[in-house]
Amino acid sequence: MIVESSGCDHLFGGEVALLDDIRSRLGRAGITVRAGLADTPAAAWALARFGGDDPAGRIAPPGGAMVKLAPLPVTALRLEPETVEGLMRLGVKRIGELYRMPRQNLSRRFGTEALRRLDKALGRSGDPISPMLPSPEFRVRLDFGEPIGKPEDIALAAGRLIERLARWLAQERRGADRLDLAAYLADGGVSVLSVRCARAMRDAAHWERLFAEKLEGLDPGFGIDALILAAPRTAPLAAVEPRLDRQRVSPDQITRLVDRLRNRLGPDSVAVLKPADSHIPERAETRALPDAALRVESWPRIALRPPRLLARPEPVEAVAETPDHPPRQFRWRRMTHRVAAAEGPERIAPEWWREMAAPEREAAATRDYFRVECAEGRGFWLYREGLYGADGAAPRWFMHGLF
Repeated sequence: MIVESSGCDHLFGGEVALLDDIRSRLGRAGITVRAGLADTPAAAWALARFGGDDPAGRIAPPGGAMVKLAPLPVTALRLEPETVEGLMRLGVKRIGELYRMPRQNLSRRFGTEALRRLDKALGRSGDPISPMLPSPEFRVRLDFGEPIGKPEDIALAAGRLIERLARWLAQERRGADRLDLAAYLADGGVSVLSVRCARAMRDAAHWERLFAEKLEGLDPGFGIDALILAAPRTAPLAAVEPRLDRQRVSPDQITRLVDRLRNRLGPDSVAVLKPADSHIPERAETRALPDAALRVESWPRIALRPPRLLARPEPVEAVAETPDHPPRQFRWRRMTHRVAAAEGPERIAPEWWREMAAPEREAAATRDYFRVECAEGRGFWLYREGLYGADGAAPRWFMHGLF
């Protein structure tokens, strides 16, 4: 068992006291343990098993894993028996002796596994901890007498599980926004397929359509012994939800298209825009996952703006009358445009009350936005940054969006 205890030892009176408390608690439950403490899981594992009988000897202080591991046998690195035997034949018995060996020679003789284990123990490479999560409350299972492998059999079995789970959720008046289908393979492996929904629902037919695209890429290998369908997150399911035209409809009707797009393009490929508390155009809206897409947002009433802005304003060369007139013509992306009509300016001042970093504060300036239509009929949204005569520098023009 691995426990992440960073920053907790002072609550127990130190690292030794922390390990004593863990051992005593588990001992009262009838469990005998040997505990080790280090910067990395691999080093803690090695110290717990090979660090001696003194509890203090099984603790590596911060940054001290290299010293603590040096006298331990190479077996503490969890190497393959063949690798350990080969090191023994070379006279390498302790982990510290590996420190002095050239990495290239070690890799040539024993492959990359020995170096990888050593680097994990010393913290030179990542060794993430996979937490043991509680089993979902809503999960259904289907076991097979003989392994199945035909696509139609797998789809039929998955459909039965989906129907069972949908009925269960309906009885509890709940919905799920994510489903995980785990296929336990005959060779001991596990393949997990997941589908996500924009909001909690329990539409079995919709779930089957989402899983149909995922099941096409499932490799059953020598067959599937069992399927488990779980809903890791559930929520009370609302009966109705306002549609875009404000009529009262089933909530599932609005989310089906979003779910199919996210399932096919990726969970982060479909997003919605939500208003943000700022009048600066590039900060006035944020991208959000469509989980809350059905909630009606209150957008502020502002002047007409492009539905989508450029990733960042692009400089343009503009000819305009001073001080507050729109441009008569401008050059953008190596093309010159003559302005036929214009509206504005819409003045937007910097948010002086907001804390900004020095570069952002220096770049902040008053903007005058203009909606212009060129002779060829295209609409643009430009702004003039800075005021004439304010600081001696001539204002600059930028393109911010297209109509």
